[in-house]
Parts: sequence; C-alpha cells; structure tokens
Amino acid sequence: MLTYPKGDNPLTKLIHPTAVIHPNAQIDPTVEVGPYAVIGDRVKIGAKTTISPHVVIEGPTEIGKNNRIFPSAVIGLEPQDLKYKGAPSKVKIGDGNTIREFVTVNRATEADEVTEIGNNNLLMAYVHVAHNCVIEDHVIIANAVALAGHVHIESRAVIGGVLGIHQFVRIGRNAMLGGMSRIDRDAPPFMMIEGNPSRVRSLNLLGLKRAGLTTEDVGYLKKAFRLLYRSDLTLKQALDELGNLENNQYTQYLLRFLQLSTTGEKRRGPIPGSNV
Repeated sequence: MLTYPKGDNPLTKLIHPTAVIHPNAQIDPTVEVGPYAVIGDRVKIGAKTTISPHVVIEGPTEIGKNNRIFPSAVIGLEPQDLKYKGAPSKVKIGDGNTIREFVTVNRATEADEVTEIGNNNLLMAYVHVAHNCVIEDHVIIANAVALAGHVHIESRAVIGGVLGIHQFVRIGRNAMLGGMSRIDRDAPPFMMIEGNPSRVRSLNLLGLKRAGLTTEDVGYLKKAFRLLYRSDLTLKQALDELGNLENNQYTQYLLRFLQLSTTGEKRRGPIPGSNV
C-alpha cells in the first residue's frame, strides 16, 4: 500500500485510507479511489477516473481518463482460458467509459496480446468481457451479457441484455442485438438481430438516424437489405449483386464485412435473415 508521512499526502481526500494500492501503480493525482479498492502492480490510471469501493484492478492494465468504474468491478485478472500459462498479457481501456457493478474484464491469453475497450462505452452490471475481446467506441452493452474470447464489437453497436456471444464472433457497427438472443455468428452492421437462433429482422433505422446517416445513405442500405434478406438469391449471389450497386460507403462496408465473414477457418458465416 502507498504510505506517506502524516500531512504529506496530497491525495488524502481522493484515495480512501482503506484502499490497497501497489507502490508500482501509476495513478494520476486526480483519480478518486474508494474504500477497500485494490489496485495492483503495473496498473496505470489516467486523470479524473473514479474507482468505486471494492473494485479490483490487476496489471498489466492501462485505463485512460474520465472513466467511472462502479463497485465490485474486477479488471485485469488472468483469463479464464486453459491455454493461459502466465504470460504478461494486458487490458487497455480508453477514455470516458462507464463500467457498472460486477463487470469483469479479463486479460488476453498470450504475451503482448490485449483485451481492449475503446472510448465512451457503457457496460452495464454483470457484463463479462473475456480474453482478447475488442470493444470499439460508443458501444452500449446491457446487463448480464457474456462475451466469449476474441469477440470484436464495432463502434455504436447496441447489445441487449442477458445474451451470450460466441467466441471469435464479430458484431458490426451500428448493429442492434435483441435481449436474450443467441449470437453464434457474425452480426452484420446496420441490422437489427434477435432470436434463438438469432436472425436479421430489419435495418436498425433508429440507430442509423442517431448516427447521422442521410436519407440517401439509408436508401442505399434499404436496397442492400432487400437484396440480402428479402430476395430469393443465395448469399453469394446477393453479395455479387450488392457489389454492383451504386458506390456508397455504407453498402460497401456491409459488403466487405459479409465477404470477410464467409472466409477463414474461424468464420462460420453471418447470421442469416428471417422471413418475418
């Protein structure tokens, strides 16, 4: 624990006296640390981040500025992976995130690998982020969601509560996943997805509006949606047709995402459409 001569500690009002902090932890002077929090070796925490009571942070972990970490969150412990052999893997968290009660974020499996959370994300209570996951920016994950290893969630996705995401699955940007769904394949960007088994139900029109897409951009995505999920074409045929649409950045992004999703030994293909 950090110790100071009486009266010499400039952080007295910000670090509770019951907090246990390793001498090698690097904590900005503006960080608040609550009662009974434990901050371990090789932890770095940026300015104006708040660490609530009973939070545990082990290293190597780097946390940026203006984050709020709520009681009993546990960050930076070793992965729940039988392949883990003690490598100095990492957790890296950006700025402006809200990490609610009992969230767990595990380190990656191999040396120099990272479990990474970007900026301005909301992880609600009991979310589990497993080894080697990547969460980009402005993502909302509702309560009791479990991310298996190597899950990648792109920016501005919204994940409904009480669902599981299979290992190596990618969630596309601006996708919205309905609560209690089973997500065992890549979730295409810009779509609303729900069910067990999960299916693409519609475009995420509200999410697209919030993201600032123009009416013209949404029109292109509507054409793409009809090709992919409301025609009699196979996925390969639909992707060929999608490549022939007018050159729009969002439809081209969707095309690249789906092409990647159908290749590689870790890929199972994207979540299919629904007839509903």
